[in-house]
Order: sequence, then structure tokens, then C-alpha cells
Amino acid sequence: MNQKKIILVTGATGAQGGSVAKALLAKEDYAVRVLTRNAASAAAHNLRLLGADVVEGDLDDKQSLARAMKDVYGVFGVTNFWEHYQQEYNQGKNLIDAVKQAGVTHFVYSSLPSYKKLSNGELEVPHCDLKGELEEYTKSLGIPFTFIHIAFYYENFFSFFPFKLAEDGRFHFGFPQGYTKLAMVSVEDLGGVVASVFNFPIAYTGRTVGVVGADETCDQYAATLTRILGYPVQYDYIPRDIYASFGFPGAEELANMFEVQRLYIPSRQLDLIESYGLNPAMQSFEQWVTKNKERFVQSFLVQPEPAVV
Repeated sequence: MNQKKIILVTGATGAQGGSVAKALLAKEDYAVRVLTRNAASAAAHNLRLLGADVVEGDLDDKQSLARAMKDVYGVFGVTNFWEHYQQEYNQGKNLIDAVKQAGVTHFVYSSLPSYKKLSNGELEVPHCDLKGELEEYTKSLGIPFTFIHIAFYYENFFSFFPFKLAEDGRFHFGFPQGYTKLAMVSVEDLGGVVASVFNFPIAYTGRTVGVVGADETCDQYAATLTRILGYPVQYDYIPRDIYASFGFPGAEELANMFEVQRLYIPSRQLDLIESYGLNPAMQSFEQWVTKNKERFVQSFLVQPEPAVV
């Protein structure tokens, strides 16, 4: 009996890596090995129960990467700027070097385009720009790659951009996206796309794949939220300079990110079409909001005193 090819998934106890590991395990086309800093964690234990081979290692530890990649066919790689900041580049380089040294046949890397290049050098967005540099480094080594560019998470509405009740009785969200379409997706759906990419290496090696579940304006998303949740939701366009002045960690970076998208990424309809082809179970924004309606309503019910807008 032929043994299944092994795919190593990094970041498997996080959102992206977890989605990919679970999708690969469900399809049973490959043997799945997952890399985690804590093999005794509950998340690692759950992956082990699903059939994963759990190995302990770290993107800062080159030897652990070499051990984890022994005999693997493919690697799904993800790095986290918001946890490690500028160190993300060194961690990504360690990962890429290990892929090269192991002779991996198919490297699928969750990346992003350089927003500095998109804006002709005008706006820096380090969490995107560093990944763009890592893409160029991957290419320079001649590694057989597929780059994955995942859109803004639907789930960000429960973390980075929660709604705020204002004196007008509406629940508001806002950022510098303007009235340009904002591509979004549930991180849960990434795994199905990546699993299909691994299944069609000839078609996808050397390509960049955008993962998009919805591509609408923020006013359209607000209208969908209002209709499904039964609460009035409003999007507010907050200009870049005002948003950058808010002063919270990462405010200027996020302001630049939305400004680049507003000015230079008018639509991702082709990514949307391809994503649903690769993963027919992709969730539209309407489907995702409906599934999470109770969670939204609970977040509305625990709102602080209304904010003046």
C-alpha cells in the first residue's frame, strides 16, 4: 500500500493554520504533520485526535524546522506580524530556508502583496510589506511555491473592529476604506482553498491565489448586518489622517492599509470567483452573519454607554 504524502502545517493551533490542518485531515488525501510551540496544548491535543502528527518546534529554531520537514511533500507556512512584528521577516526566512534545504515539492505560503509597492512607495504597511519581501526571497531560491493572499477576515468584527453604540441608536463601525469595495472572507474557509491548491500542483505552482468570500462596499455590509441582525448598523468612512491620529498601537499602519485598498484595489471579483471554485463551501457574508447572529446580538447587548459620533 502506498503511503500518503506528508504535508507540514505551521501555525496549526492558530486561525489560518488550524483551518488548513482541519481541512486536510477531513479530506484524508495526505498525512498531516503540524508544527506547534506547545505540543501539550489543548489545540494540539484536538488536532492529534483528528489524526495529525504533532511535532514541537518554533520558527526561530532552524533545527526544529529541519526535523519537522523530514520526508515531507508539501508545507503550508504562515507567519504572524502582529505577534512578532519585525522579527516576522527572520522567522519567515528561517521557514523558507528550511523548505529549500528539505527539497519540498510544493510550498504554500500565506502572504500579502507589498502595499508600499502598490502605492508607488507612498504608504508603508509593514505587516504586508514584510510578507511581500518574503515572497521575493522565496522566488529567488527557486522554490516551487503558491502564495495565498487571504482577504480581511469576517471575524475581525469580533476582535479588531467591534461595533460601537452611538447616541443615534445605531451600531457603528468605521475605518479609511472609503466607498471602495472591501474583500472579506471567513478564515474558516481558507483550509478548503489550500487543500484544493495542494491537489492541483501543476495548475497552482508559481501562482498567487486570493482567498475572498465577499467583495462589496462597507455600506452594503452594514445593510446586510442590519437586515439579518435586526439592529441598525452603520459604516462610517474615517479619513486616513484622522484614523492614524487615534494613537492606539498600529493605528497609522491600519490607516495606511485601508488607504492603499481604497486607492489601489478597486475590486477582487476574479479572486472571489476562483475561491468559490476551489472551495464550493465558501461562506458569503450573509451566510456567515446568519450563522453568527446570536454572537453578534450578545455583543450588542453588552455595549458600554453610547458614544457620541
